[in-house]
Amino acid sequence: MGIVNVTPDSFSDGGRFATTDTAIAHGRELIAQGADILDIGGESTRPGATRPLVSEELDRVVPVISALAAEGAAVSVDTMRAEVAEAAALAGAVVINDVSGGLADPDILRVAADHDVLYVAMHWRAHSTEMQQHAVYDGPGGVVGAVRDELSARIDDALAAGVDLERLVVDPGLGFAKSPDHNWELLKHLDELVGLGRPRPVAEREHANVALTTIVSLQGMWGVRVHDVRASADAIRVVERFAHDPGEA
Repeated sequence: MGIVNVTPDSFSDGGRFATTDTAIAHGRELIAQGADILDIGGESTRPGATRPLVSEELDRVVPVISALAAEGAAVSVDTMRAEVAEAAALAGAVVINDVSGGLADPDILRVAADHDVLYVAMHWRAHSTEMQQHAVYDGPGGVVGAVRDELSARIDDALAAGVDLERLVVDPGLGFAKSPDHNWELLKHLDELVGLGRPRPVAEREHANVALTTIVSLQGMWGVRVHDVRASADAIRVVERFAHDPGEA
């Protein structure tokens, strides 16, 4: 899943692809590098980020989604808002990637069900301005137990809204209300989340992406969201070749 941030303030590439034309061109480049899905976002979720108006988010993502979907790309919309998700689905998006897992705007679950798209529910506790205040996991199961239980509740809500379990993906939310130690603990115990659905961790730091992609590929995860598609795609091909025939990898 290649990332296209149509934002002026994202952590990794804020401002580089903030216009419709540059975002479309970047999406095409990611497809050429081997991306299977393009994740188009119009709201930065970096710590401390200010939310855009709904109209701003719509203006950022819908033209990009429409253009890339018309060219045959599989497109995801990265949004927490039902109104944006609906417009994106009508423009051709086949995935709704909701970092709030339905907590920020519960009506987004209805949108996912109505349009029969793949729905990605991430573990989330608060908006970016308050996120790090919620990085506390004092329960007996620690961060792994808390993420498992809270994601299970998000799945229950999605199913109750009519989302098909086969079209539901869960994401442990690395970096969202998590310390670095929490992130590593989750990576070591991804297998404990598999029973929830099809977990998909998010990797955002480019120097570590290839290593993280290899780790999660070896554990059979559904996908990984990256900026540097070419290197990560190469890592996945090596893992798949090794898994198919270790003697010839």
